[in-house]
Amino acid sequence: MSLAVAIQMDPIDNIDIDADSTFALALEAQNRGHGLYHYLVRDLSLKGGRVCAWARPLTVRREIGNHADLGAPEEIDLAGVDVVLMRQDPPFDMAYITATHLLEHIHPGTLVVNDPTSVRNAPEKLFVTHFPELMPPTLITAHPGEILAFREKYKDIIVKPLFGNGGAGVFHIKPGDENLTALIEMFTERSREPVIAQRYEPAVRQGDKRIILIDGEPAGVINRIPAEGEARSNMHVGGRPVKWELSARDKEICHAIGPALREQGMIFVGIDVIGDFLTEINVTSPTGIQEVSRYDGTDLAAGIWDAIERRYAETQHHRA
Repeated sequence: MSLAVAIQMDPIDNIDIDADSTFALALEAQNRGHGLYHYLVRDLSLKGGRVCAWARPLTVRREIGNHADLGAPEEIDLAGVDVVLMRQDPPFDMAYITATHLLEHIHPGTLVVNDPTSVRNAPEKLFVTHFPELMPPTLITAHPGEILAFREKYKDIIVKPLFGNGGAGVFHIKPGDENLTALIEMFTERSREPVIAQRYEPAVRQGDKRIILIDGEPAGVINRIPAEGEARSNMHVGGRPVKWELSARDKEICHAIGPALREQGMIFVGIDVIGDFLTEINVTSPTGIQEVSRYDGTDLAAGIWDAIERRYAETQHHRA
């Protein structure tokens, strides 16, 4: 099977090839004989009923400083390629949402990974609320009084933007901290969006697990230990990845959410688990596959492409 694959992502020039999940997926696709195109989300257009992109042929190699060759830009009709990987980084803003609407015109004739309709309906910190029994106590609101009451009840809380990413804007409000009211004012002045508040889970000091699910099945895990004096475990703010194994509770969480992910066309998903609680379901542009592969030897890029090829074959069969 040789497929034409268009990768919608951010500029590829300055990525960290030892950490970037999209690079690993591109390299695996190339090794399988698939042809690659690269385009930026701003190069996407809908005109005359066709979804087109100014894309560049792409060749990748695992060579630091010389990891990608891009050909001359050419306008391609995305209905004419086999797979589109929607891999630009969040934030989950109107530009991101618009891209899902445009790609919805070609899916599933062109297989978009992950399903653009499902991505639009499943922002990380909202999709997870469909599984309240798996979550720590959580509040989503723009009402200052509700946030203050939540803090009064749980004392030690986390407050973060509802549509943020990468740990940006995450605040740990400890008992006795006098900054919550000012923090609420800052959030409400910057945006009309609600914020999310959660009970602080002390287990985060032992790590925030990133579990990769492929087509609804758990495929690998790492644990991310926060740096000393840091409430966030994201690796780009100093979180330290360590080898880990799935616990019975981790498997229970994956079993509970897996069928919904599979049904909604979420082939590549990364979930965050602190202690016994699910905190996020990352579907927009999940990361972590290189770190997991490095620590446990599992080739997650190959597993993801196995699932993509399988899903592509199924969609072609149904169309026939």
